[in-house]
Amino acid sequence: MQLPFLDRSPRVAVVRLHGVISARPGGLGPASLSLASLAPVLDRAFAMKRLSAVFLAINSPGGSAVQSALIAGRIRALAEEKRLPVIACVEDAAASGGYWLACAADEIVAEPTSILGSIGVIASGFGFTEALEKLGVERRVRTAGTEKSFWDPFRPERPEDAERLQALLGDLHEEFRAWVRGRRGAKLTAPEADLFTGRFWAGRRAVELGLADRLGADPVAEAKRRFGERVKVIPVGARRPPIWRRLLPPGLSAEGAIAALEDRAAWARLGL
Repeated sequence: MQLPFLDRSPRVAVVRLHGVISARPGGLGPASLSLASLAPVLDRAFAMKRLSAVFLAINSPGGSAVQSALIAGRIRALAEEKRLPVIACVEDAAASGGYWLACAADEIVAEPTSILGSIGVIASGFGFTEALEKLGVERRVRTAGTEKSFWDPFRPERPEDAERLQALLGDLHEEFRAWVRGRRGAKLTAPEADLFTGRFWAGRRAVELGLADRLGADPVAEAKRRFGERVKVIPVGARRPPIWRRLLPPGLSAEGAIAALEDRAAWARLGL
């Protein structure tokens, strides 16, 4: 029998990144990925002793560009500080912001049926230009600043608003492209004009395009392939919520219901 403190088997930490990326607090709505929720998890994972690598089990349709950049930046900072390789294992999807997170890894592996890509930026809303009039409601808006009421849903869209929004989306898109370009570099085998359109691909095709490195997304199997059968795979997750919160039934708030619809819409864009 081998004593635990004498066990020198390779060890890898697995951090699960599952869900829509958003600064929305957890509460009673669906879980979301943000730097605030993930920083303690990432810190614990990278701080483990005798670690050979950190695996990211990614399953995300995307979300906030800011939170995507913050989480990916924290992963890279810890990887460089600890001098540890990072491997991303894509499950159902690493799309949009989810792919941003995957690019924080040194290598990306995916199942043939995984979805990767969607390197683009989107803004959506609704126009209610006739709703108030039909309801007999007068809306009163006063601003200090000529562009403060930008993209007001209760008035017809102005050409200058559309132009301003498109410029903003273009700036964010360039940040995304620069990140992918910097992390994947010469691995990309297709022209940027084809890859950076917001389109997404299944895993096998993503490997051919250089968006992923190889097929095989199960972190345990991948860890054994790299480090041998004796490797110890250690899941690292968030602390469990207080017992009183775990006993409450889900979906008690209107905010939680809206958040669930938003999350459902994010997955539906990928056909999932």
